Amino acid sequence: MKKYLSLILISANVLCITAQNRMHITKKDGSTTSYKTAEVNSVNFNSSTVTVNQAEESFNYNDSELSRIYFQKVSSEQIQIIEVGGWFEAGYVEFELLDGVNHYNVYYKKANETAENYQKLDGMLVRSYGSYGRADMVGLAVGEYNFKIVGVDADGEEIATSTIESTNFTVRAHDRGGFAHFGYADGIGAYNNDGTLKSNAKVIYVTSETAKTVTCQIMTDNLETRTGLQDIIQAYQKGKETAPLCVRIIGTIKAEDMDRFDSSAEGLQIKGKNAHAPMPITIEGIGEDATIHGFGFLVRNCKGVELRNFGIMDFMDDGISFDTDNSHCWVHNVDIFYGQTGGASDQAKGDGSLDVKGDSQYMTFSYIHFWDSGKMSLCGMKSETQENWISYHHNWFDHTDSRHPRVRTMTVHVYNNYYDGISKYGVGATSGSDVFVENNYFRNTNKPMMISLQGSDVAGGSEGTFSGEDGGMIKSYGNVFAECSSNFSYVTYQQNNVEFDAYEASTRDEQVPSSVTCKVGGDTYNNFDTDASKIYEYTADDANNVPSIVMANAGRMNGGDFTWTFNNATDDADYSVNTTLKNAIANYTSSLVSIIGYGADTNTGNEGGSTTNPGEGGTTTEPGEGGDGGETGGNEGGIEISGSVTCHFTGKTPSNNAFTIDGNYSDNKGSVTVNGVTYTDCLKIESSTSITFTITEPMTLTLVLDASGKVIKIDGEEYTTDSEGIVTVELPAGSHEITKGDTMNLYFISLQSIE
Repeated sequence: MKKYLSLILISANVLCITAQNRMHITKKDGSTTSYKTAEVNSVNFNSSTVTVNQAEESFNYNDSELSRIYFQKVSSEQIQIIEVGGWFEAGYVEFELLDGVNHYNVYYKKANETAENYQKLDGMLVRSYGSYGRADMVGLAVGEYNFKIVGVDADGEEIATSTIESTNFTVRAHDRGGFAHFGYADGIGAYNNDGTLKSNAKVIYVTSETAKTVTCQIMTDNLETRTGLQDIIQAYQKGKETAPLCVRIIGTIKAEDMDRFDSSAEGLQIKGKNAHAPMPITIEGIGEDATIHGFGFLVRNCKGVELRNFGIMDFMDDGISFDTDNSHCWVHNVDIFYGQTGGASDQAKGDGSLDVKGDSQYMTFSYIHFWDSGKMSLCGMKSETQENWISYHHNWFDHTDSRHPRVRTMTVHVYNNYYDGISKYGVGATSGSDVFVENNYFRNTNKPMMISLQGSDVAGGSEGTFSGEDGGMIKSYGNVFAECSSNFSYVTYQQNNVEFDAYEASTRDEQVPSSVTCKVGGDTYNNFDTDASKIYEYTADDANNVPSIVMANAGRMNGGDFTWTFNNATDDADYSVNTTLKNAIANYTSSLVSIIGYGADTNTGNEGGSTTNPGEGGTTTEPGEGGDGGETGGNEGGIEISGSVTCHFTGKTPSNNAFTIDGNYSDNKGSVTVNGVTYTDCLKIESSTSITFTITEPMTLTLVLDASGKVIKIDGEEYTTDSEGIVTVELPAGSHEITKGDTMNLYFISLQSIE
């Protein structure tokens, strides 16, 4: 504790405690929380805890987690950071909003890079939540990073005095364990395996206001603009578009916000042209509050779909249904809540939360938080043609009832899941399935594992708790059973070689003998988990550590914005609907107020805007009416120019990569005509705009803009547009840069050799 006290005393000696100054607490993981010094009543230290006391609330920090505590003297005009932190291949920063600031630019860089390496976030990633602002950067590789936040005035100028840089934050990798990645070299969805966006990915941002109007250019029979989220995804069914698609959900999207649903039963349909068709699509939520409300997902004929970091509330039939002929799909870090009440007696909480069937294979479901689900996951029907290979790992089954999973025919690996107060049963095996249940933590789970028509399934003379089908086989190893009630039942083969629930292995690599068969159907275990050609490389966590690991990492970023505490004393054994929870889900609203990133429309978000992350080299797609488009990163320029070169921005993409361009595009600023060709897409000349190029001989530069008598800078020199908005200047051989003088829009660039 003395080390922290020294830092505080040193800081206090040079710092007046005023309203704008800050005390920062940095953890060893790089995350930093900041407090206004004027609002801190005291800081208490004991042998293991640091407590920050404010007027209405206190905050405790474990000493072993802390790196340092320090004060910062700041200007009253400077933006103040509230919190900064890293997550899985993402980082976020929350900050106080300043009076007089119209928008905000947020930048990021690797911590070991210089300031010149800052790259600007897409404007749609910067939002207001009323009392604070927040920016999230996604698609980051593992490492240490910084944010920089700058206020922007009404004229689009950055306010230099408002600038603040964050402390370092640490980005971790997603856990890619499981069958989805096994034997699949490409990154699933729109992202590479290192967490970065694929170079040719199309990115669209979807809010409640833009789900009907968002647009994207998709190759079908021709390159065409498709409008609305369902319509864009449906266009991929043609099988002609090969570029990955990244759909980024901001705030809450309700059923009534959507353009249409192609599945009347589930809602949004993602469907390939034929069985296992490549569909490199990622649907991801931004931040902690992205939510799908009133519908779910039907996935058919798809290879390579990823769903991550959003909540699903009040879904129609199933929350997520992998219905037919899917492969190498990955669902992770999702919160799944109650669905709509169905017609059957077992559908009070909705039907299946996450079902996989119809010959779907090589699938991973991980780090998902299931909130009191009724029927968690049906895994397999009777149409499967092979073992199929499914993984469930690091999921939080939070007071859910049954089917964790309920397996037919398939080969399934169930490891490192937290079964937290399960009222009916955990894993169920039928119809010749093979299930390896490894290093899970079962807290107050009445029947952790069952095989159809034997053991605990028929204890007491019943005809079967969950199925009348033939049995499957379960191998169990390393599981922990805690807080077991009087109804607990788990019978191993070693205890009863006929009426057993699982074969309990003494080591992880022990093979189940072929003499071990299920009672009804005579099925044997296939020992897939001991065959290196059939199982992926992974390291299972110790089951005793599973609750803490899963609770810290399952579901949306930082646990999401929906909070609920179950009462174990009553909720563990109760499988009825929790009406208070159901009402909270039905009435859920996001606290998102508006988009405040510069270059994106405010309040409603970018109307149909779609853009790539800065510096990622992706394809910028065309926004719909009313949108200014989004930020683009620097295209990979640097080609030396000679002869004759032109560049325009049709499709909001430079037509010539000889120019390195950083800036924002638009398609609704008017038009210009050059040599009989009319151009409607333009590059907005703003304070952040930069165009650089290198010529190998003296050349004449011509710029066609949309304003007369205004200034643009070329190599720092000011040049004024003529009456037609044109600037012409002769340049020597070498490198040159075009930057903002006055605000206007650039439509056309020409370079001609000087003869």
